[in-house]
Amino acid sequence: MRTRDTNKEDLVKQKAIEMLVTYGIEGFGMNKLAKECGVSVATLYIYYTDKEDLIKKIAVEIGQNFFRETLKDFSPEMPFVDGLRKQWENRAGFMMSFPKEVACWEVLQNSSYSDYIIQESFKEFKNTMIAFFQNAVERKEMIPISKDVFWSIAYGPLYSLLRFHDKGKSLGGFPFTLTKEIQNEAFELVIKALTP
Repeated sequence: MRTRDTNKEDLVKQKAIEMLVTYGIEGFGMNKLAKECGVSVATLYIYYTDKEDLIKKIAVEIGQNFFRETLKDFSPEMPFVDGLRKQWENRAGFMMSFPKEVACWEVLQNSSYSDYIIQESFKEFKNTMIAFFQNAVERKEMIPISKDVFWSIAYGPLYSLLRFHDKGKSLGGFPFTLTKEIQNEAFELVIKALTP
């Protein structure tokens, strides 16, 4: 039986992520992946049982890494403004540091794998964020609104700015880089919208 080579396994993951972003799920296959990695198809089956197993494992790993980083130095007990600021910092930091992984996550979230990957990677994060939301409302640090509206207002502006940053241009095609100043300006408007 062949042994696992962690360097090869990492290469397979990185190439798979790149290919999923470039070609989508429909254009992604084990033969293509093996060729990109310079390994035999049999080597891939040391790490994954099939294409579906590979996609699920990569998606769950990206999700778990994202949610773990998002919760770094964060507590649901934090005052609302401090906690939301930490969320913005953590989310922006991850998305700017791992753009290919984020792009891959987006591809897979908009696929038939979405429910599975959310269920497998979202558990601790979901409970923590619900507690943060409820604590802020109970302490009257935030206006009481539905969770969906909260998410749209609290994070929508950040994600829009991060998309502009990733593309290097804003809506009008003007050059764009997300700076601390721009991020803070958007954050302050979000706080005005969500606080009493």
